[in-house]
Amino acid sequence: MHVCYTDMNPATSPQGFGGLHIAPIFLSVIERLHFTVPTPIQHQSIPTAIEGKDIIGIAQTGTGKTLAFGVPLLQRLSQGKGRALIVLPTRELAYQVEEALKPFADAVGIRTAVFVGGASMHLQRQMLKGNPRVLIATPGRLNDHLEHRTVSLREVSILVLDEADRMLDMGFKPQIDRILQHVPKERQTLLFSATMPQTIVTIATREMHLPLRIEVAPEGTAAEKVEQELFIVRREEKQVLLLALLREHTGSMLVFSRTKHGAKKINRALQHAGHKAAEIHANRSLAQRREALEGFKRGKYRVLVATDIAARGIDVTGIEVVLNYDLPTDPADYVHRIGRTARAGREGRAISFATPDQSRNIRDIERLIRSPIKRSAHASCSPAAMDQRPFAPSPRPRSFGGRRPSPGSGGHGGDRGRRH
Repeated sequence: MHVCYTDMNPATSPQGFGGLHIAPIFLSVIERLHFTVPTPIQHQSIPTAIEGKDIIGIAQTGTGKTLAFGVPLLQRLSQGKGRALIVLPTRELAYQVEEALKPFADAVGIRTAVFVGGASMHLQRQMLKGNPRVLIATPGRLNDHLEHRTVSLREVSILVLDEADRMLDMGFKPQIDRILQHVPKERQTLLFSATMPQTIVTIATREMHLPLRIEVAPEGTAAEKVEQELFIVRREEKQVLLLALLREHTGSMLVFSRTKHGAKKINRALQHAGHKAAEIHANRSLAQRREALEGFKRGKYRVLVATDIAARGIDVTGIEVVLNYDLPTDPADYVHRIGRTARAGREGRAISFATPDQSRNIRDIERLIRSPIKRSAHASCSPAAMDQRPFAPSPRPRSFGGRRPSPGSGGHGGDRGRRH
C-alpha cells in the first residue's frame, strides 16, 4: 500500500506509524489520539500482520499489543469479507480491548460485540443481529454461545488469542480447544503471550501456518520505568503504612490484595479514613466492577483495591503507584501487577509490603526479575520489622509451582502506542 506523507508529523512520518503500511484513514485516527512513536511490538508486528501472516508475539504488559493486532485486523477486514475473533482471559480486558479499537472500527464502519460472563445472554444474542464483524470474547462465555448454537464462527478469517498463557493458567485450555474446532483452518492467527510454555508451543505448531515469532522483552522483565521499593512490615502495621504512603503520594494508587476478603477490608478502612476508594474482585458483579474501574479512570476514586483478577485487566493512564499490600502467591504475578504503572513509556512506582517471614517470597521475585528490590524504612513501621538482610537475586529464573512463570503482557486491554 502506498501512503502519502504531506505534513510529516511524528505520527504519520516514515519514522513513526507512517512507515508501517497503515492505511491513511487509520493514520488519521492515530494522529487524533496523539500516538506518535510505535512501541517495539507495534513496530515489528503491524506490517507483518497487515500482510496476513501468522504471528507469535512475546511481550510483557504495557507494550501496546492491542494496537499491534487491532489496526492490522481492522485494516484487513475493511478491505474484504470475513470476521475477526479476539479471545482473551477476563471481562475487564475484553471491554478495554473494545474501547481501544472503537475509534479505528468507527472510522471504517465496522461493528464490534463483546461476549463475557456476567452479562445478559439475551442482549448478546441481540448484538449479533447488528452483524458485528469483530467479536471480542472470554472463552467460557463464547463456549456457552457455541453450545446454544447462538453464534457461528464459520466466517472467522482472523483469530487473535490474547494473553494466551494467562488463559491456559486459568484452566481455559478445553474451551480454547473447542473454539479452535469451530473456526476455519484457513485463517490468519495472531497469538500474544508473555511466555512460551510447551502448551502454547503445541497450539502454535498445530494451529498456525509458519508463524513469525516476535519477542520484544525477555521473560520476567518488569516494565522499564517502574521504580520498585520494598517495606518489611508486620501484618498489623500494614494499614497504618498504607495510609501514611497515601499522604506522601498524591496521585492515583492501585492496591493489590491477595484475597477478596482482604480487598473488602482494605477498601472499608480507606473509606473510613476519608479516601475515595473502590474495590474490584470476583465477588463483585460485572456492573459493580465496571463502575469501580470507570470511576478510577475518571478520577472519581483515587484508590482502587483489587485482587489478581485485575492484574492484566486494568489499563488506566497515569497510575502513580501500584502497591502490593500482600505479595502475590505466584512471583510472576508481581510482574503483572507492577505493569499497571509506567505504561507506554511513562514512569511509575511500585511499592510492596512483605512481612518478616516472607524472605523466600522476596527471593523468588528477585530471581524472576533478575534484580534486587530496594529496601526502605518508614517512621510508621517498627524498627524490628526492618531487621532483614537483603537477598541477592538469582542469576536465572526458575519454575514456580511446577510451571513456567508468566510475566505480564500487553495487553491489555487498552494498550496503545506511546503518547508524547
